Amino acid sequence: MPNSNPDTYANPSAEPSLETNNRPASKAREFAQGAKATIPLIIGAIPFGIIFGTLAEPSGLSILGAMAMSLFVFAGASQFIAVGLLASGVGPGLIIATTFVVNLRHLLYATALVDKVSHLSQGWRAVLAFGLTDETFAAVNQRYLGTQDTRLAHWFFLGSVVSMYANWQVCTWLGIGLGELFPNMINWGLDFAMSVTFLGMVIPYLRTKPMWLAVLSAATFAMFLIDLPHQLGLILAALFGICIGFSSQLLMARNKETEL
Repeated sequence: MPNSNPDTYANPSAEPSLETNNRPASKAREFAQGAKATIPLIIGAIPFGIIFGTLAEPSGLSILGAMAMSLFVFAGASQFIAVGLLASGVGPGLIIATTFVVNLRHLLYATALVDKVSHLSQGWRAVLAFGLTDETFAAVNQRYLGTQDTRLAHWFFLGSVVSMYANWQVCTWLGIGLGELFPNMINWGLDFAMSVTFLGMVIPYLRTKPMWLAVLSAATFAMFLIDLPHQLGLILAALFGICIGFSSQLLMARNKETEL
């Protein structure tokens, strides 16, 4: 989980290393640290996974279908959208296209990490790419920013992936079982936990003016565009936030060059 110490963010080298106390980094230790760093994010994802399980049968998805989706798709937001569209009688082509667009944000995650894993084999990269969720990116990106020695950091990455993946499968099973006992679980407001989790992932990155501008402008546009159909306002707000933040970063860099 991202360190809450502000001095750490001001100086990434201050992040506690896995080599502290004269203990050399090892594959097992990196794996365990990756799983441990993801636990706070897993807690927020637990209600989300359970709710997906409860939605499976009412949406017309069989138990095996719901488990297969969690096993092979492993993408919470896309799975929710898929079962919603399935319940509406939408064809498979539109479901695939919609979930593809929703998951395009993972390209941003991959771009941020591609240089860190480029030395790994195709097999390693395929496994890590499959497990690159929002929560895992938040934990793993802090690991790569936190220490200079990243030779075994892919084991940290794997630890985060395995813990998040196992949690999602267990929660899907729980949701399927609990959905039969408590048919109205969807109305309990458990999805609020996921919103808090995303806030916890974003806040540690708000260390620069461009970051603040990107987030605040995206939030502002989202409120003004909330009435657009098909949640289009959220997509446009995200794009506007990225453009404003990136433009601000370029402007700051240009000003520094001018001063020099």
